[in-house]
This record gives sequence, structure tokens and C-alpha cells, in this order.
Amino acid sequence: MPDYSKELNREQFEAVSTIDGPLLVLAGAGTGKTRVITYRIAHLINNIGVPAQNILAVTFTNKAAGEMKERILKLVPRQQADIWIGTFHSICLRLLRRDGHLVGLGNGFGILDQDDRLAVVRDIVKSFNIDIKKYPPKQYMWRISNYKNTRAYVDELVPGSDDFHMMTEVFGEYQRRLKEQNFIDFDDMLALTIRMFRQNADVTQYYRQMFQYILVDEYQDTNDIQFLFLKILATETGNICVVGDDDQSIYGWRGADIRNILEFDTVYQGTKTVRLVENYRSRPVILQTANSLINNNRMRKGKNLVAFREEG
Repeated sequence: MPDYSKELNREQFEAVSTIDGPLLVLAGAGTGKTRVITYRIAHLINNIGVPAQNILAVTFTNKAAGEMKERILKLVPRQQADIWIGTFHSICLRLLRRDGHLVGLGNGFGILDQDDRLAVVRDIVKSFNIDIKKYPPKQYMWRISNYKNTRAYVDELVPGSDDFHMMTEVFGEYQRRLKEQNFIDFDDMLALTIRMFRQNADVTQYYRQMFQYILVDEYQDTNDIQFLFLKILATETGNICVVGDDDQSIYGWRGADIRNILEFDTVYQGTKTVRLVENYRSRPVILQTANSLINNNRMRKGKNLVAFREEG
């Protein structure tokens, strides 16, 4: 059994060795948050004996997921490293490939990329004789994407609240063409997976039992339906560990909701909070300046970073 206490600082080891129940890790910049996630997975497998297939690790980019896999392979025997790890969308696509028929998807369904998506919308706008200078196809595509990242779409409602010119008609025709050609788009992956969970209690229970330990990176950047996806799988008292920084939430423009991290301990009962504040990247003078500035923020949990490095 590896002793990870010698490879981590006190707060990092506390986060890694806390196994049961919800865990919120508030990780400041340069404090080793990815290190905590990878070592926590290694601790679960090597020291606790959790099978790799019972661990789900979610991050935001394919690059980050790839780097995480590489780090884990250095800590865990290859034959025990078959972890479900990827972005929200890649995980959901994998689930839909297995059970997508439950939400009306045909076998071998295709995925519309952004260029093809725009081409479809452009053709629809043209067929409706809409003035593309006044109502650009990209505007419709952006609105469709935004709508598909809401609970209303998960609930199969039409975008009636969007009064953009002929929006309901364009959306309806867009969906009809996707279904006719057995396609989904990028934004369908999460929404359809949640819809599948909601409509099939046995499937939801199967994956809840399968994913006994859930880890999420960059939690401050999650949106409402990503929050919903995690909550369905983890329930209110599950073994979910989220790592994020409430002072680095910059993606509100693409739907990220800072309340997800600020209110985590009110949503998940019995949450333990660990703060990673030892910064390995910057000199003390930089951190002192940053702390004094960030302390003016109102929507934050609160933490002050301290420098591992000396003055210089």
C-alpha cells in the first residue's frame, strides 16, 4: 500500500484520503488540484481496493482528460486503470451509444459537427425565405445551442420563450431533420442522457451502482444541466468529490453557474470542505497582491494563497 502522505502536502493528503461522502476541494491557482484528483484515484484503487470501473472522472477538455490518464498510469497498474474518464460530452456519448435507443436514437447514430450544423441551419433559414442579413443563420445556431443547455430542453419543451424571428419554426425543422437522418448534435449529448435517466429508473440505478466514486475537475465552470447530470448519478449523499476554484469562474458567458460551487455544501448533505492554499507557482509578492485584490469579491467561499517559493 503506497504511502501518499510523503508525496503530498497536508491539505492535499486530507483531500486524497477522504473517501466517504461529498467532498468539496477549493483549490487556488497553482495548488496542485490535478495532482489531488489523480492521487485520489490511485488511493481508491491501490489502497482501498475500488475496481477501476466503479470510478468516474469528469473534466472539461479532451486534453485535460488525456493528461489525467497519463498521470494515473504512472500511479496505477495498467490492468487496473480502466477508469471512466473524459469530458461531460464524451462520457454522455458513451452512455448514449449503450442505451440511446431508450430516448429514440437509432443504432449507429451520427454526430453533427459545427460546420454541418451551420449548413443545416442555413438551409432551413433559406427554405423559410428568412432574410439572412437581418437574421443570420449563426444567430439561430447560437440560440439553439443555448436552449439545448437548459432544463426546458431536457423536459422536451419547445423554445417558446425565445421570440427571435421564427425561432420555434426553425428549431422544429432543425430537430425534424436531425431525427430523419439519425443525427444528434454536440449539445444533445448531455440533455438526452439526463432525459434517459429520468425516463428509465432501472438504467439510472444501474449507473449509480456502477459509478460509486465520482470526481469532477473545474467544478466552478459547470452549467445547470451538468450539475443535474452529476446530481442524478451521485444523489444527495453520494461519494462525489468536486475540485474547483470559486475565484477563477470566468465562463458565465457560456452558461457556467458559480452557484454550483458556492452552494455545493447545501445541495450535498454532510459535505466536507478542504482548501488547497499552498501555491507552487508564484512568488509571495504576487500572491499578496492577488489575495488583496480577490478579497474584494463578494461571491466566494474565501481563501488566501500562500507561497511555497521564497521571495525573488
